[in-house]
Amino acid sequence: MTPDKKVKILATLGPATRSIDDVRDLVESGVNLFRLNFSHGEHADHALRFGWIREVERELNQPIGILMDLQGPKLRVGRFAEGKVQLTRGQALRLDLDPTPGDSTRVNLPHPEIIDALQPGMTLLVDDGRLRLTVIAKHANAIDTRVVAGGELSDRKGVNVPEAVLELSPLTDKDRLDLAFGLELGVDWVALSFVQRPQDIHEARSLIDGRAFLMAKIEKPSAVQHLREIARLSDAIMVARGDLGVEVPAENVPRIQKNIVRTCRQLGRPVVVATQMLESMRFSPAPTRAEVTDVANAVAEGADAVMLSAETASGDYPLEAVSMMSKIIRQVESGPDYQAQLDVHRPSAEATLPDAISCAIRRISGILPIAVLVNYTESGRSSLRASRERPGTPILSLTPNVATARKLTVAWGVYSVIDARMHDMEQICLNALELARAQGMAGTGDTVLITAGVPLGQPGTTNSLRIETLN
Repeated sequence: MTPDKKVKILATLGPATRSIDDVRDLVESGVNLFRLNFSHGEHADHALRFGWIREVERELNQPIGILMDLQGPKLRVGRFAEGKVQLTRGQALRLDLDPTPGDSTRVNLPHPEIIDALQPGMTLLVDDGRLRLTVIAKHANAIDTRVVAGGELSDRKGVNVPEAVLELSPLTDKDRLDLAFGLELGVDWVALSFVQRPQDIHEARSLIDGRAFLMAKIEKPSAVQHLREIARLSDAIMVARGDLGVEVPAENVPRIQKNIVRTCRQLGRPVVVATQMLESMRFSPAPTRAEVTDVANAVAEGADAVMLSAETASGDYPLEAVSMMSKIIRQVESGPDYQAQLDVHRPSAEATLPDAISCAIRRISGILPIAVLVNYTESGRSSLRASRERPGTPILSLTPNVATARKLTVAWGVYSVIDARMHDMEQICLNALELARAQGMAGTGDTVLITAGVPLGQPGTTNSLRIETLN
């Protein structure tokens, strides 16, 4: 398991994944964890792919994380009598609660919470922002709008409301059924869509009840405003640039992405940059130069992981997309200024023993030729702290908990091995050196940095640091 990159790859499985061999090939090309997108596919499809992942995990003897991505509320207009209409700039269009098929003057909007939240002057986006409406009047069961940007509008197109917070739970009835199914399967991560405010995290936490880790998707302007509190309440964050890019001006997305990555690093929360990273590789074996630069920028900014969506779920070249992303990551990480860029935004340490040890790890690895940092952890928190420091050396996380090992598949620079042999500090050091050699991370004469907590087996007690030489 000699790691050749520190930034992780999250790949989505879908119809393009036809067998366990496909899953194995993706892992061997660089995938660290997989996403099951519950916006598409049946439960049986997800269960089959889940089984393939777990079998590959056993075959390769390395932890592989599995993230279920909940669909969240889908806000859509109703249907038209003729299936579609042509809207022109400046014309009026009413959206109401009447389920009757619409025409060019009105259409059903079966979401009273949208009508309640909108006020005159607010903007309504339709069909991924291709059509833009401005609210000019509000009624009890309808809103009157004027078309600012027109075009063809057909049945059931999506609606975005960027300027209002909707009194709407991020968990629909479908999501609750999907969540129960995914937790029963044993997913490691749950990605929560349509997060608007910190309260949304509490609701999801209560349903998950400690059975999986929670990744909040930042895709709403209101979530950007409450980013720090949402990140504190979550286990990780996803920059969901698709919906976010519809609801905020496109030119603002890079700045927001940088801020999210920086905030998550300060808080010690893994952050995934997602959506359209190598979009052209759905149909082409090679990416555009702009896409390569996009992935490279996310890596340089300090993201823990980058994600492939349709490229691996339904594209024609899933394996090539993963291989290309791995190459881009390795190229950026091998650059002379990569570590310096990460050091610029190093978070301030808190006055705690674990933070002091994490800072010492970084300083020592910058002074001595450390081959690998070996960290014993129960909960994964100390490995995440070490990852937050972005040391120049890989982090080998030894844990007795398979759930912890799978959780850490999203964390920058962390590679985990299941090891339950924790008796005393001397035994820990012997195990650490043995496993560092076995994993190909250190050889004879190399210096190894080892951290653990005493007394052993108590989460959150990392308080010991040893420097050893492999004989």
